[in-house]
Amino acid sequence: MNFDKLFKVASSKGIEDLQIYFIDSNEFEIGVFKNELENYTIANTQKLSVKGIYKGKMGTVTTEVLTDDVIDFLVDSVIASAIAIESEDEVFIYEGDKEYKKIEGIYNESLNNVTAKQKIADTYKLEELIKSKDERIKMVQVFYGDGSNHVRIRNSKGLNLEKLVNDGMMGAQVVANDGNDQRSAFEYTRSNDYSDFDLESLATLAAEKAVALLGATPCESGEYEILLTKEASSSLLAPHVSMFSAESVQKNVSLLKGKVGEVVGSSKISIVDDPFMKKSVRSGSFDDEGVATTYKELVKDGVLTGFMHNLKTAKKDGIKSTGNGFIGGGISPTNLYIKPGIFKYDEAVKSMKKGIIITDLAGTHSGANPISGDFSLQASGFLVENGKIGRPVALITVAGNYLDLLKDVTQVCDDLKFNFGYIGSPSLLIKSLMVSGL
Repeated sequence: MNFDKLFKVASSKGIEDLQIYFIDSNEFEIGVFKNELENYTIANTQKLSVKGIYKGKMGTVTTEVLTDDVIDFLVDSVIASAIAIESEDEVFIYEGDKEYKKIEGIYNESLNNVTAKQKIADTYKLEELIKSKDERIKMVQVFYGDGSNHVRIRNSKGLNLEKLVNDGMMGAQVVANDGNDQRSAFEYTRSNDYSDFDLESLATLAAEKAVALLGATPCESGEYEILLTKEASSSLLAPHVSMFSAESVQKNVSLLKGKVGEVVGSSKISIVDDPFMKKSVRSGSFDDEGVATTYKELVKDGVLTGFMHNLKTAKKDGIKSTGNGFIGGGISPTNLYIKPGIFKYDEAVKSMKKGIIITDLAGTHSGANPISGDFSLQASGFLVENGKIGRPVALITVAGNYLDLLKDVTQVCDDLKFNFGYIGSPSLLIKSLMVSGL
């Protein structure tokens, strides 16, 4: 599409200011099951989002048709959308920032240089490696996928931004069965450097996770010292991210409203949003509104310092946007995580007198309330007695409040890991949680 023509037509029809957001995405996905290629997908999608101010109202339209013959239709749609808006909120197109940080390591051309044949062969190999680890492994489903996003933002005020990012992910779902019990596990690696996909290490971790939980049964109910593994901790953080959104605060649905400057966690807890992290497709020097992104510590040494803002919430609070405005998600983090400490995982285990290592939490989408912070979740893991890992446990429920949990953190490990949505955490040692079992 001729974007210059789009801007000229918009101006001729009375649109005061116009901004386009264009994304060109490429995806490659394969899946292997029972030594057969289960799926093979190559896709390219292009999407254009247009927003413009017409008679003081903001109209928007999105299209995947990018030919010049739809330009008049797009402009007319923006106008129609603006006319239909009843909100009296002030609208504006952002003119941009003076400086945008140059970020290294968010696009790796070498990932694209690995042939599809090699990626398929490695995915088959991963399946075989996992199967070979233990005879109790009865089912393995493996996958590999990678993709790139080319983003461009341009507006009538002279803003013209561009970024290119890519990454890949390889992982496996594993089911183990010893004739009496069956357990499953999931393990993956995500990176834009293909050399980071260590098949042997990935296979070993996936197999060990599944087999280790065989024979798990509930433990006695009571309060236990808890070691949340990095996987469990990141899955518990994910549903509570919205409490750090200024939009949630302004709508009175954030537990953190009015708590800026107050202690909301242990002094060992710092929660950051880092748009400059290497090897992440979420990283970038600007958000979808064209605002320069910033590294920010939302919680520093246990104290709440502020919230994530987009242009709308920032204007309402009379401050600058934090660069967290994203199309389709309103206010979203880039790479949000609990900063790792220096404590070793093995040291955390050895320090426990009577506790439980929680390796998995189920049902966080329904069992964790981001408004109240309360959670009640089915869990599995291992008992620990005097620093030694004991039998596996399952069908137990852990319950508490997320802010109370953060305040009860006694140690933060150095093993940071991210989940699919780029929410991350290291393993956390918790003073105590209520556990319901037998």
